[in-house]
Amino acid sequence: MNILLRVPLNTAPEQSARLSALQAVFAQACNALAPVVQQTRVWNRVALHHLMYRTLRERFPELGSQMVCNAIYSVSRTSRLVFQSPQSPFNLAKLAGKPLPLLRFTEQCPVYFDRHTLSVKDGQLSMYTLDGRMRFALALSPQDEANFRVYKLLEIVLSGSDASNYSLAFQFSDTSAPTTALDEAQPQAEAEPAPPSTGTALPDYVLVEETP
Repeated sequence: MNILLRVPLNTAPEQSARLSALQAVFAQACNALAPVVQQTRVWNRVALHHLMYRTLRERFPELGSQMVCNAIYSVSRTSRLVFQSPQSPFNLAKLAGKPLPLLRFTEQCPVYFDRHTLSVKDGQLSMYTLDGRMRFALALSPQDEANFRVYKLLEIVLSGSDASNYSLAFQFSDTSAPTTALDEAQPQAEAEPAPPSTGTALPDYVLVEETP
């Protein structure tokens, strides 16, 4: 079973602007990948990485290598939700051989982090932005702090917008052996998790444009 910890970030206007800028470029990178998924029907993370990593690094040098990897992960993950989830109206079986629709990521799409781009130590959080690291003090309960020491950290997601407070979601696995916080916190290249089996709504951060 997984454990989800959501931590609000008390951002000043300048900090919100920096996070908004990161979201916007991250969304642009995702949207550069989306036509490739549509044309090739490839959304396996490793295969997509081999196809597009070098192109994305050249096109979005400000993102850096690891955030480009995280954008590839985001597109792979979202494509699984749209094209593989049984409840999705765009499930491959329902498309019945028709061309894939095009995914469009909004500028408020979530941003994925990993152990290279975000760290937590002694109640202090340090996270990557386009113009350097940004730091926050985290007010965590003793139980929340224990999660970082005891459980494997699977995923870190920034969500929100400059019109509302940002938050970070930390997803832990409570079935793994103890690990050091964030040592394993990165999207796993080998894993292709199954899409959620409940719910009918597609993510609100992505638009699906059907092919005529």
